[in-house]
Amino acid sequence: MAKTTFEEEIYLRALTGRLVGKALADLGLNKVAVVASRNIICSSIATATEATFITLSGGVTYHFLAEKGKEEDIAERVKAFAPQVTVLQFGGETPIEETKEIFVETLRGFAEKDVPGAFVVHVRIFAAGGLAKALEDEKIREYLSKKDLFVYTVGFDEGKVYLNKIILDGKEIKLEKIAEYQVTLEHADLLNRSLKDRSVTFA
Repeated sequence: MAKTTFEEEIYLRALTGRLVGKALADLGLNKVAVVASRNIICSSIATATEATFITLSGGVTYHFLAEKGKEEDIAERVKAFAPQVTVLQFGGETPIEETKEIFVETLRGFAEKDVPGAFVVHVRIFAAGGLAKALEDEKIREYLSKKDLFVYTVGFDEGKVYLNKIILDGKEIKLEKIAEYQVTLEHADLLNRSLKDRSVTFA
């Protein structure tokens, strides 16, 4: 986290979560689970996602906290909720290696319980190699190969957030852009300062 205050990091997640919630509503969904790391930043993006999705879609959602040692319980509860899509918002101020471990174990629990629905992966855990790491597990790979998978990414130079379909091609992970959302100058500046250590003064 470079050149931003912790307050700005939280507000950045509110801005990004708003776009993620809109993307989910635009997909025509009406029931979404959000599984997020147990920390302030992930809770910020998750609740912004949930509030925007509910407002725009009239649908329902629920917030599940991902914690080490509770992956099987989360899988059972999400399966009982039976969402069309589960959003995996892992990242925030928790150390990334710990986050990746919980992410992989969460997906292993989902695979073992055969949780229904598609998945949307958070850009932070995706960029950190969390999905690639999870796919090294044969059971998780087999489970996810039958799912619709998506990830939202950031176009720093374009000032856009993209929703991409994830295509598993052998050992390769390919992305196919399916939607894009223009960010505000304020949002673009925070994204760049937080993730790229640079400022944006015009759009």
